[in-house]
Amino acid sequence: MSYFDELETRSADARNADQLAQLQRQVKRVQDGMGSCFPQGEVHSVADLTQFPVLRKSTLSEWQAAQPPFGGVIMGEYDHVFQSPGPIYEPGGVGHDWWRFGRFLHAAGVNSSDVVHNCFGYHLTPAGMMFENGARAVGAKVLPAGTGQTELQVRAALDIGCTAYAGTPDYLKVILDKADEMGVSLAFTKACVSGGALFPALRQAYADRGISCLQCYGTADLGHIAFESDAMEGMILDEGVIVEIVTPGTGDPVAEGEVGEVVVTSLNPDYPLIRFATGDMSAFMSGTSPCGRTGKRIKGWMGRADQTTKIKGMFVRPEQVAELVKRHDEIARARVIATRNGDADAMTVQIEAPEGADYADSVQAVLKLRGAVEIMPIGTLPQDGVLIEDKRSYD
Repeated sequence: MSYFDELETRSADARNADQLAQLQRQVKRVQDGMGSCFPQGEVHSVADLTQFPVLRKSTLSEWQAAQPPFGGVIMGEYDHVFQSPGPIYEPGGVGHDWWRFGRFLHAAGVNSSDVVHNCFGYHLTPAGMMFENGARAVGAKVLPAGTGQTELQVRAALDIGCTAYAGTPDYLKVILDKADEMGVSLAFTKACVSGGALFPALRQAYADRGISCLQCYGTADLGHIAFESDAMEGMILDEGVIVEIVTPGTGDPVAEGEVGEVVVTSLNPDYPLIRFATGDMSAFMSGTSPCGRTGKRIKGWMGRADQTTKIKGMFVRPEQVAELVKRHDEIARARVIATRNGDADAMTVQIEAPEGADYADSVQAVLKLRGAVEIMPIGTLPQDGVLIEDKRSYD
């Protein structure tokens, strides 16, 4: 088994010590650079991250509006500026594996003998440059293809001899179907995908063509977060991030195995985002990967954390449900369910708590709505990270 570097197989103690040292430097860098915009406080363990607030895109956007383009968060050198919806601006570097995608491409078998057909976008968004930078880190050559003009893409892949695909899971099929239509056979044997759902049937369809397809997880702000290896058992966390799984709407970590929102602290000294909320849901897996990499694993994408729902004309937010739970020590968890009663919205609040208590006033005070309250035995609500479930149908 070949690994990208020795970091992938180090002991948990060595990883924790190294990441803690990096985290301490990172927090100090942000505290010194941002002043009163970021709370003071010492970090003695990774668990001390919970003393800092979760950073959401909305706050980052506000910082950037007040201090363009990066809101005072950039602490080092950068070579590119990218734009995401919001708008939110992200820096990019051309240094060795600046976004850390080389680790994923190496795990997918991409090396100096490959030509990567890179179908991620290069215009404004950083994905194209992220994967190109990763390909350079493993010595591969790159065709910066983007999307569109599929017939030309097939011709280029054929003429150049592209052996690896990078892009969204479904766009590779578009290229392969066009190649079939043109009566040519392409040399792809590897596919590195992200940015969309990789359904088992689609992965198998690629395998039937002799293409090994693996996926990774990353964001425009954070870069690479986690990746599949050939073991295909969950996603292994990148060595350059610290990941927490928290209850949506809060910064409170959930128990291992429970579903919650993915919150990431980047150890990139140039762009040190602390506790950045991705808005994605996942869960930690126990143990380590059979491939020999010793990092923690997550289960992959399991939905969106922003479950904000309008009920009876009022928005109900995950943080309100979390506040309801915190208001009463005896409440273990709660779940809001939106339904229809005839032509009107209806709300039921299921609460895990001992029988006998009346929470109707608390529901009204916190959620600003009245609804039915159901007391549930402790441990009966699903541990799926869902705080607000919308069961309404308008058919």
